[in-house]
Amino acid sequence: MPSVDVVLKLSAEACLAHYQGRVGQVLAMSLDGRRVAFPAEALRHVVSRDGVHGVFRLCFTPEGRFRSIARLDRFA
Repeated sequence: MPSVDVVLKLSAEACLAHYQGRVGQVLAMSLDGRRVAFPAEALRHVVSRDGVHGVFRLCFTPEGRFRSIARLDRFA
């Protein structure tokens, strides 16, 4: 399964916009410099009171559809 590691720095307010459906996609920069887009609803699994901060691994299907997100603790 293809994956990419991204840095996310989203405030609680920015996450609220995603959660409320006002923003459908999150744009992020991967550690290797690629721009990555994924569904905003994925943030629901990793958001805290302070927002979303850290390095996360995004996994995609072979067709390029988003599958999962996981925090990489070694960078937290």
